[in-house]
Amino acid sequence: MTVEGSSIDPSRPSIARVYDYLLGGKDNYAVDREIGDVFKRDLPGSVAIAFANRAALTRAVREIATTTGVRQFIDLGSGLPTADNVHQVAQRHAPESRVVYVDIDPQVLIHGRALLEENDRTRVLAADVRDPEAIRTHPDTAELIDFDQPVAVMFSAILHHVNDEEDPAAIVRYWRQHVPSGSYFFVSHFRSGNNPETAEAEKVLQETFGRGRWRTDEEIASLLDGLEIVEPGIVPASLWHPDEAEVEDPWKSGGERELTVWERLIAAGLARKP
Repeated sequence: MTVEGSSIDPSRPSIARVYDYLLGGKDNYAVDREIGDVFKRDLPGSVAIAFANRAALTRAVREIATTTGVRQFIDLGSGLPTADNVHQVAQRHAPESRVVYVDIDPQVLIHGRALLEENDRTRVLAADVRDPEAIRTHPDTAELIDFDQPVAVMFSAILHHVNDEEDPAAIVRYWRQHVPSGSYFFVSHFRSGNNPETAEAEKVLQETFGRGRWRTDEEIASLLDGLEIVEPGIVPASLWHPDEAEVEDPWKSGGERELTVWERLIAAGLARKP
């Protein structure tokens, strides 16, 4: 997951562009659509993972912007710009919010800067999530983020692309150590289902990108060691503070909305640094 150069290679699939394709975006190439079609064709229903994740991120940003005083966001592994990006949601509720987007895909940098060029409270930088020091000390980050004030660090669908030997917990720990009390951490992550769907989806990503790690709720929670996980904890993303419109479906006895097997394969959680 090294930082790719400034040029875009349309012959190599990109995680960001495959994700864009699954969400219905246009910023992708045939090689990305080929991978995306494996999910659409061979794993019907799996596209729900992408939509459930994106919706949870939107709700988490809104929750932070409306219920806390945090007005600075670092979106790690931000992906290609889509509807309701972090800065759009945050600034809708708190116009003074500042956002730094980080991704290694050069196409994200190009499209992100074009989208945000008129917004002086956002920055987009190309960097590797596994090098948090480079991100924190980057001039664009330093220009926008005051690390003496609480920060919201967003790990939306990125830590599952960090393999175990790359120590994803150390990445979170670095940020925890470098932001003040009152900072928030949002994590969404592929969630082990111990079922054929999990195994097949993990196989596709590993064979394509050499990464893509499903983890249990306990393993996801352990990434947030040293932080206070807020209610409702680590849960399927669709059940993390769902909007009223999202809970109008029939509910099972016991109070939990019936989710598809795919919706259960992406979890989300929010934590606070005490």
